[in-house]
Order: sequence, then structure tokens, then C-alpha cells
Amino acid sequence: MKRELDNLVVQMYASGITYEEAVREFRRRYIQEVLGRNKGNQCKAARELGVHRNTLSRIMADLELDPAQIKLGLKRPARGERPVFPAAQMVRSK
Repeated sequence: MKRELDNLVVQMYASGITYEEAVREFRRRYIQEVLGRNKGNQCKAARELGVHRNTLSRIMADLELDPAQIKLGLKRPARGERPVFPAAQMVRSK
């Protein structure tokens, strides 16, 4: 993992990404990952991150992370958007 991070840092620096942009993007991605693993539950994510729930909300606002969009990405598709399987595949042999 260290080698991958080293390569990423080299690529970011070479492409002219500023320190502030790199840190901001890392924070966004990290918080999105933690929220995703906690199914959008901000209280659980805050606990895992070691911050207060209100602090997480402020961080999310600062990073322009929309909690509704995070939760929307985690929800199952609407019934009409779900894949339809033929009845033969649905029936299991007994």
C-alpha cells in the first residue's frame, strides 16, 4: 500500500495538484469510504473517525459532501429499476 501511495503522491505532484487540493480530496474520499461502510450512518461514522457527530457534519459541509447523496448512493434501486429474472431462474429445485 505504501508503494501505491508513493506513486500517487508523485503523480499528483507532477500534475501540479496543490497541497491543499490533495489534502481536501483525501479527506473527501476517506470520509465517503467510512460513511459507505457505515451505510450512511453519521453517528457510527463519527465514532469510527474519532470525532463528534457535529464535527463530522461540519467537516462534511466544509468538504461539500451531501449526506442525502451519500445515502442515495447506498439505497437499493426502485422496484422498476431492479433486474427482472425469468421465473425459471427463480424456482429452486426441491
